[in-house]
Amino acid sequence: MKEIKALIFDMDGVLLDTESICDRTWAEAGEEFNLSKERAAEIISMCRGTNKYDTKQIILKNCGNGFPVENFLTRTSQLFHKIAETEGIKILPFAKECLEYLKVKNYRIALASSTREIIVKQQLSSAGLINYFETLTCGDMVTHSKPDPEIYLMACKSLNLKAEECAAIEDSLNGLKSAKAAGMYTIMVPDRIQPNEETEKVSDCVLKNLGELKNLF
Repeated sequence: MKEIKALIFDMDGVLLDTESICDRTWAEAGEEFNLSKERAAEIISMCRGTNKYDTKQIILKNCGNGFPVENFLTRTSQLFHKIAETEGIKILPFAKECLEYLKVKNYRIALASSTREIIVKQQLSSAGLINYFETLTCGDMVTHSKPDPEIYLMACKSLNLKAEECAAIEDSLNGLKSAKAAGMYTIMVPDRIQPNEETEKVSDCVLKNLGELKNLF
């Protein structure tokens, strides 16, 4: 890993346990919008790692153009904030320890999240993680979301590094595809999606948790 100078992290499902909350909100909102729990789970799996615009397109493609996608996403957002306020958002295992370790080892650290900037800053600040990141590249800063490589290319550029000098830490197929298409070293740390034939094609390495990063860097 001598050629790797920076690690660029996804946020949702890698650093923060937001994906489990999203699953709950989609299940509850789905019932209100006549979408079965099974169908909601199937569609949200396709949306993991994408920004709001691409999430809308995926929902419409699977539910039809007549589906009230704006109302549905507004409702999931309301439910998410309610859970976040009452229960908080947990930091995933070894996230803080991993970031501290990389900082001590003098690796540069950045973020590439499909979530909007205002939410990224709010959630990372609440978790006490934001100061570890040199740059933040967010979903509302790019035209095309993951699996398009735009967000990772922009994140590498923000560090003035080549893509091959950076490693991406991802939990979703869309995120891994994005980083691999950008030309980066890709590391999967599974959350809601477990490694499979598709993820293996775009993963250079699969770890059980962030704690295992110490074995690589």
